[in-house]
Amino acid sequence: MDFNVKKLASGAGVFFTRAVQFTEEKLGQAEKTELDSQLENLLARGDTTKNWTERIFRQTEILLQPNPSARIEEFLYEKLDKKVPSRITNGEILGHYMHEAARDFGAGGPYGSTLIKVGECQKRLGGAEREFLQTATLTFLTPLRNFLEGDWRTISRERRLLENRRLDLDACKARLKKAKTAEAKAAAEHELRVAQVEFDRQKEVTRLLLEGISSTHVNHLRCLHEFVEAQTIYYAQCHRYMQDLQKELGRFPNMFAGNPSVSMGASVTPPSVEDSPGATVDMLKLEDVRAPAAGTRKAKVLYDYDAADTSELSLLADELITVYTVPGMDPDWLMGEKGNQKGKVPVTYLELLS
Repeated sequence: MDFNVKKLASGAGVFFTRAVQFTEEKLGQAEKTELDSQLENLLARGDTTKNWTERIFRQTEILLQPNPSARIEEFLYEKLDKKVPSRITNGEILGHYMHEAARDFGAGGPYGSTLIKVGECQKRLGGAEREFLQTATLTFLTPLRNFLEGDWRTISRERRLLENRRLDLDACKARLKKAKTAEAKAAAEHELRVAQVEFDRQKEVTRLLLEGISSTHVNHLRCLHEFVEAQTIYYAQCHRYMQDLQKELGRFPNMFAGNPSVSMGASVTPPSVEDSPGATVDMLKLEDVRAPAAGTRKAKVLYDYDAADTSELSLLADELITVYTVPGMDPDWLMGEKGNQKGKVPVTYLELLS
């Protein structure tokens, strides 16, 4: 018990001495040992690394999970050392709703069958998003968090210890200046030598840790490349899924175009082949279709398109073709020509220029 009391009293004395030294330095009443310029630069570089890593980490968290409640939930799971449950994405939820709606509306009808197509695409988009979130978290967020919660905490702890050693050293210098007797001076000089050794040792420990920031930059650079790679794969998948969906919908006639008699809630009977606006053109031979004397326009192709049959024209993105309308043709289609080739083309794949 006596030992603990003495230890507590000694610790309180050291704390008080440091507080006095710190206060006098702030008031300009005591000298302060300055760190060398190299260490000061390392400290500044470390602070900059920590501050920007923290900002990038927080904003990446927001990018990957915009919902603050979900972020808090994931944080609690991590602190409790429990596995974060797999979360269904908004795209997957939307796809599920579209499938359910198609079942009620009738999967064989135009609206129901289109809902199924779009719903499947939304599910694929949601799945790709989930994979991207998992990869980005593992390859980018986790290393940044490990630095902030691991390496930087160690550096911060050693920096605080270095500051304490520096205060002890300067307090010993002040006591030596105030010593009057030879015995007091000898004791102060001994304390000063011990404090100097401890300060120098702690300074080197802190310097070595701060020099490790260069390795941290290299590691974070690699993680950044992996993050970009994950984004590239994700957006490429999304682009491919949407192109495939657009091609499917391009071949599916718009049953409601130009039909004002169809109103909300009214039952829709799919038209027969004879009633379909595009049926007339399908029955015609392409060589019998002549471009009108006026009304032709140039169009730029936005996406690649593979013809479904001989009545359609295959397209390549960015090429220019001539287009015109044909009486009786579905309004979602135009007649297109390039060179000596001719065929129907979907309007959604074109940008009309003139």
